[in-house]
Amino acid sequence: MDHSEQMFGSQGGAGACATIPGWARLQLGENPGYAARRVIPDVGLGAPPSGDPAKGRFLSELEGARPSELEGVQQDGMKDVRPSPIAGIWYPGDPAALAQSIDTQLSAAKVQAPPGTIVGLIAPHAGHRYSGQVAAHAFQLVQGLRYDILAIVAPMHYPLPGEVLTTSHSAYGTPLGEIEVDVDAVERLSRVLADSGVRLERVTQDPEHSLEIELPFLQRALLPGFRLLPVMLRDQSRPVVEALGRSLATVLAGRRALLVGSSDLSHFFPDEVARRLDGEMLARLRAFDPEAVLAAEDEGVAFACGKGALAAVLWAAAGLGADRVDILNYSHSGEVTGDHLSVVGYGAAVIYRADDPQRRRTS
Repeated sequence: MDHSEQMFGSQGGAGACATIPGWARLQLGENPGYAARRVIPDVGLGAPPSGDPAKGRFLSELEGARPSELEGVQQDGMKDVRPSPIAGIWYPGDPAALAQSIDTQLSAAKVQAPPGTIVGLIAPHAGHRYSGQVAAHAFQLVQGLRYDILAIVAPMHYPLPGEVLTTSHSAYGTPLGEIEVDVDAVERLSRVLADSGVRLERVTQDPEHSLEIELPFLQRALLPGFRLLPVMLRDQSRPVVEALGRSLATVLAGRRALLVGSSDLSHFFPDEVARRLDGEMLARLRAFDPEAVLAAEDEGVAFACGKGALAAVLWAAAGLGADRVDILNYSHSGEVTGDHLSVVGYGAAVIYRADDPQRRRTS
């Protein structure tokens, strides 16, 4: 079995950050990596030969599409629920099996509650078999809690148009049931972002995994009744990311809200190198420094496909009074696949408002 076959297991890829071919990522300004969910089954990991029809088909179907062209057909009388494109691939499609798998991972996660009020979580987004146990360390901290709204910020790995995207659906569907989208919050976020010159694009039936992969954990961990504010970033530049973070703080102020930042860490380095790179990114998270998180890749010292999601959540959490980050767990795909020569890093963290009066703050 080659490395790509290992990555493309029955529950999604260990390298969940990269979901379009390498040649397309380079052309469209993405970081290289593996296509863990095969948009086009016959597209390989390397550059296609000249004139390869897969390349033309991929670019014509995705790069040239506008959000209105990506909308699916909604049948009369049916609720507008985003259907899951990854259930049964990235995580179990059977409700009972999914619930049992998540409950087992949550029970195995041994974490200590932070000395303060939880404002946000950081979790990876590979297939549950690869990064689920790391993610469980974050979600275990909110088990049994009640929130009105969950704002999940994740990278958009597909070349859909727009800087910041959200769903046009009124709910997300997983095997565990439906999660209603907080349409009013989406509308308010759109208005607040517009004041900063950033447009919030709406897409229908998007194929993105990095946001949905967190939902079954939240469905099992939290008390029911929460609504979702889903946000996906294509533009991870500082002006857009900071505007998103500060806008989220405005929209969520005064509500029982939980922020979730979705990101994997370095991709396809040997174990020793990955641990060094990921240690640097986690240190920047622990320092509550969104600017440093965004700068790490340009400096060549650390990588995260969802760096913008991480930084935006830090800015949003700071605006909601949070001032500390604790790293809860770290691992990588090699611990599951046995391949320690080319691994994908996963980290979990909690963002909170400390109880003590001498807490640190970020600008």
